[in-house]
Amino acid sequence: MRTLIRNGTVVNAGGAVAADVLVDGETIAAVAAPGLLDTAFDNIDNVIDATGKYVLPGGIDAHTHMEMPFGGTSSADTFATGTTAAAWGGTTTIIDFAVQAKGTSLLATMDKWHEKADGNCAIDYGFHMIISDVNDTSLKEMESCIDAGVNSFKMFMAYPGVFYATDGEILLAMQKATETGSMIMMHAENGIAIDQLVAQAIAAGRTDPVEHGLTRPPELEGEATHRAIQLAKVTGAPLYIVHLSSRHALAAVAEARNTGQNVFAETCPQYLFLSLDDLARPDFEGSKFVCSPPLRPKDHQTDLWRGLRTNDLSVVSTDHCPFCFKDQKELGRGDFSKIPNGMPGVEHRMDLLHQGVVHGEISLARWVEISSATPARMFGLYPRKGVITAGADADIVVYDPAATQVLSAATHHMNVDYSAYEGWELIGRVETVLSRGAIVVSDGAFHGREGHGRFLSRELSQYLV
Repeated sequence: MRTLIRNGTVVNAGGAVAADVLVDGETIAAVAAPGLLDTAFDNIDNVIDATGKYVLPGGIDAHTHMEMPFGGTSSADTFATGTTAAAWGGTTTIIDFAVQAKGTSLLATMDKWHEKADGNCAIDYGFHMIISDVNDTSLKEMESCIDAGVNSFKMFMAYPGVFYATDGEILLAMQKATETGSMIMMHAENGIAIDQLVAQAIAAGRTDPVEHGLTRPPELEGEATHRAIQLAKVTGAPLYIVHLSSRHALAAVAEARNTGQNVFAETCPQYLFLSLDDLARPDFEGSKFVCSPPLRPKDHQTDLWRGLRTNDLSVVSTDHCPFCFKDQKELGRGDFSKIPNGMPGVEHRMDLLHQGVVHGEISLARWVEISSATPARMFGLYPRKGVITAGADADIVVYDPAATQVLSAATHHMNVDYSAYEGWELIGRVETVLSRGAIVVSDGAFHGREGHGRFLSRELSQYLV
């Protein structure tokens, strides 16, 4: 099937240009000046008029947690519901985290996540691997994971007794990453110190959700980020800091990058738009905003936006890990430490970042760069993904920059009973989404299907020097 997208403004990381796009089957066949493709190809089956609209490469959310076990429950979105919601919001690829349990192998973990995802995803998907048990076997299995297209490995300096890795274990995994060219991803918070602060708060009767933020201060994110960077420097490993939330951590990343070290970082929409004030909402409403690292005071947002402009923050992902307010978040009533950590967001990332364009925080091209092009390059998918060019997968979003929408749990498609942005009016909206040439969203309706999405075996990062 051939689809011609006419009269739009094609936006790539390099800039915007008036152009038409021809899709042939699953790939982009041509990008040309307006009108040139009208008669250049026969048998055009479908024409999409993109007058006044942006034509973007599909978004890549490089940090999601579908069906993830946590704190005695599991995140509320399945791979089917989560990828459908992602498509509604203009994201056409996710990279999810396969979670190794203590005492299990990495390869068995990968198989388990394939069982969850294969045949159920509405868009394309890949995996990162969470290493929670560092030993000779798992270090060797890192090589097999890379051969299977999973070449990024997440570790935790937080959650003692669950995911926590010692500095020695981190060093061993980093040495393996240096040997293989793979990427270490780090949840950088000082979990040992945080656990002490949490215990002290509970003992003192301070149990409301806001204490989640107060007992995980930004200084302990900054300290852990600095420590992870030093371990990476000693071993020569590339390092990607996930869900960076504070100016303290950002300063450590910027310092390392200024010396030429292979250190990268992502932030998330919740840290750009929400704050500690939301965690402090009364009547347990603050539990809706419990995630780790926690939301910070509002003044950190200015630094994060600046970091996006300077490229000290290279990617915006969601850390999508939804837990319903009823029955899941409520597990922590009377004890904030038992509130499942995570927030919904996979459906709204592209729209929220567009507000940064609207308000002059980032350029139009930078919007595409941080949401699509850089994730593709960072995680070995470019130029198959992340760009509108001949030969790339036809993952395309037609975006109306003048439309308005109001976010609400009543209308979103994520499998969660609240919206972190309830009632927010946004400028801009996805109009049409193609995934590998198939129209999955159009005219306010979903036309995709479970099983359309394919597993992506990824190459090594293109940013390593």
